[in-house]
Amino acid sequence: MKGCLFIHGFTGAPYEVEPLASYIRKKTGWVVKVPTLPGHGVTLSLKGHTYMEWITYAEQELLSLMEEVDEVYVIGFSMGGIIASYLAAHYNVQKLVLLSAAAYYVNPKQIVIDTKDMIKDLMSGNINNNELFNRYKQKILQTPIRSTLEFQKLVKKVKPYFQQLNIPVLIIQGECDGIVPVKSAHYLYNNIPSKEKKLYLLPCSKHHVCHGDDYEDLKNYVEDFLSTEENVLT
Repeated sequence: MKGCLFIHGFTGAPYEVEPLASYIRKKTGWVVKVPTLPGHGVTLSLKGHTYMEWITYAEQELLSLMEEVDEVYVIGFSMGGIIASYLAAHYNVQKLVLLSAAAYYVNPKQIVIDTKDMIKDLMSGNINNNELFNRYKQKILQTPIRSTLEFQKLVKKVKPYFQQLNIPVLIIQGECDGIVPVKSAHYLYNNIPSKEKKLYLLPCSKHHVCHGDDYEDLKNYVEDFLSTEENVLT
């Protein structure tokens, strides 16, 4: 039996990866886990939580999954991709999928474009219909600066472990991502020494690639990557 552990992003929740997690669960019958990291979720409450708590919780979920299955794949989104990389460097993970993985954070050029769109919608009275505004206004208000610093500590801690990843790795990144710049995907591809690695850029996708216009392509890329010789996903 195979299992997939999904890890969501900073200030996020399982909904960020749920379309892909649900698809894999229904298509394969594998054991699929999508835990909520401490302080995260719909009722965001990050105050007092540290990056080591996030790592430790993800470790516990991985170890629990490994007791149930023979082979484990880890799929991480944004900050979850950084945690997933740490787990893959320390445990017997067979394959690693990195979605919008945040080796670097914030894409200034794309933020300018998105901010202009927000201003345009604000002036025309359509700001409440702006997807990015609705998605991030609550997070901005509820995210302590100390929590953002914990996120930065996490990235700094994990970066050296990229060099230890020799398993098959799939990297997927939206080209219109204003949160994680495209250079993050290239950094990962260039610094992960695995001989089996693939990088796909999604031309129409912003940060939340599992909810973007290129989702069908993303789903196919992940499906092909996780499929074994027996094509269990097809």
